[in-house]
Amino acid sequence: MLSRIKEIEEEALRLPPHERAQLAEHLINSLDEEEDREIERLWLEEAERRYQEYKESKVKTRPAELVFKEARLKLE
Repeated sequence: MLSRIKEIEEEALRLPPHERAQLAEHLINSLDEEEDREIERLWLEEAERRYQEYKESKVKTRPAELVFKEARLKLE
């Protein structure tokens, strides 16, 4: 596997600078997409957990208006 990576790297280094930059951008974006999907999955799990707690009355709710008012006061 390492030799295949080395081959790809050597071939990529023979590209003109603007094409190398494009390739690097595409590779980095592909990593971001995987990370974004994982983050989205984790947030979905968290939202589902919170909703379940809400439905089971395990959490104390407060009106959003009050929460935002308190937040604004803290920021002043």
